[in-house]
Order: sequence, then C-alpha cells, then structure tokens
Amino acid sequence: MKVSIGGPLKLAFRPWVEGLENVPAEGPAILASNHLSFSDSFFLPVMLDRKVTFIAKAEYFTTPGLKGRLTAAFFKGVGQLPVDRSGARGAGEAAIQSGIEVLERGELFGIYPEGTRSPDGRLYRGKPGGLARVALATGAPVIPVAMIDTEKIQPPGKVMPKLMRPGIRIGKPLDFRRYQGMEQDRFVLRAVTDEVMYEIMKLSGQEYVDIYATAAKRQIAEAAKAEKQVHKEDRKGAVRERPGS
Repeated sequence: MKVSIGGPLKLAFRPWVEGLENVPAEGPAILASNHLSFSDSFFLPVMLDRKVTFIAKAEYFTTPGLKGRLTAAFFKGVGQLPVDRSGARGAGEAAIQSGIEVLERGELFGIYPEGTRSPDGRLYRGKPGGLARVALATGAPVIPVAMIDTEKIQPPGKVMPKLMRPGIRIGKPLDFRRYQGMEQDRFVLRAVTDEVMYEIMKLSGQEYVDIYATAAKRQIAEAAKAEKQVHKEDRKGAVRERPGS
C-alpha cells in the first residue's frame, strides 16, 4: 500500500505532518485519532514508516464476486482487520480483542475513539469501551493524533477529490499503566477516554461537542427530514392557493 498508493498520495496531496518523533520506532502503541474522512486510514499510515493496523467491518472481506475480491484485497493491503459484528458479543468485543492481539505482536494499532466519522467537522465524545480497555489490557502507550482538513478533500456528494494539503499532528504518548487491572471500572474508562479526547482537541483545534457522533448524525438526519417535510407542505399550500386550483 505504501508503494502503490502511498507514493501517488504524497505526490498529489503533499500532506504535512508534525510530531513524527512521538511514534516509537518499535514496540506496541495505540494511535488514537479524530475521524473526519474515509481517507484518514490512508493518509496516516502513508506518513509513517511502520505498519498501522485498523479494524473494519467483516462485510468488506466477504462480499462475493470480482468486486468483492478486489475490495477484500484492498482492505487487507491497507492493514485493515475484519471484525464480525454478528457474534453474540458484538463488534465492540471483537474490536477490543483484535486490538489486543495487534499490540501483543508489538505493532501499532489505530483506532477512532469517536466510533464513526464526524458529521460536521467537530470533535465528538469518545466511546469509552474500545480505546480505554485495549490500553489498560495491554499497557501500551496511547498516542493522540489529529487529522487536519481531510474532510475537505472529498466532501459528501463529491465524486472527484479536491487537491489540497491535509495535515497530521501527532502528540506525545500518554501512559495509563497506573490504571491497569481496572478495565471493568466505567469511571476509569471514561476518565482515560476523556483525557485522550482532550489531547486530540488541543492538537486539532476542533470544537468539542459532548455527545456521541452517532447521536449527532441522528439529530442531523431528523432535522433534514423535518425540513424536507416543511418544504413539502409549503409546496402543497402554494398549489392550493393558486387561482383555479
């Protein structure tokens, strides 16, 4: 991926990066990043010498046909691990176990604490389960990462990407080994997650919103639906008011 995709990405977009010295040359570490765009999972690994492993839904790896095989090969090539969301324990437990296995091999594990892409460029509340539990179970340092302007490269509805320079800011590693053995304490999980999100906020300069991004997406969708309904009613009213209607 670094050769076939990384070279052209660097040449076309010329991404800048600060804080590369904060990523260890070897050993396990967690890269906890904000999530603005689908391209985040490409730009971050491209700028690092080491492999970064993220997680992805299993459907990307099991779709039949030529397109499915190409999709699976692509996601494997960019270091994504399949997570089966249909199991009894759900995607959360599967993601946690995948992250632990990656770190036990001494590799880099990438995770988006928000759980989904930001719907409007703001930074949302981190989910305490995945990030904090993996960090406390392994003792691996957590490195906060801020992706800058990646959402502007290909906004929703746009087919062709905009050629511009995205950025990456990498913060100093955070050590949570003092909390090891407390993976089941929800207050500790919340504290760890909030500390990481605060560091991401400082790096990114984003406005912080203390709700989950999934809830924000529902609110935005409901507002858009309500607005559409109002416009529909307004059009009906205009038709009824026309002479001869």
